[in-house]
Amino acid sequence: MAKHNVQSPLPGTFYRKPSPDTPAYAEVGQRVEADSVIGLVEVMKQFSEVRAECAGTLQAFLVEDGDPIEPGQDLATIATEA
Repeated sequence: MAKHNVQSPLPGTFYRKPSPDTPAYAEVGQRVEADSVIGLVEVMKQFSEVRAECAGTLQAFLVEDGDPIEPGQDLATIATEA
C-alpha cells in the first residue's frame, strides 16, 4: 500500500469543516476519492478547497483544525490502493 501526502496549495489557515457548527469534510479512516474535499485553506477571507488528489483511505491529518499553514506543507496522508 502506497502513501500520498496532500499538500497545501496556499499559505493561510487550514479548516476541516465548512463552518464551526457542521461536520468535518472527512474523518481519519474514511475512504476518499481523488476529488473529495478534505478541508479548506482560508486566505484573507477567501476559501479554497483542498482535495484528496487520489483515492484511498485517509490515514491522518498532519495539522490541526485552525492551524496556520504554508504552501507545500503536508496536510494529510492517504493510503492508496496502488
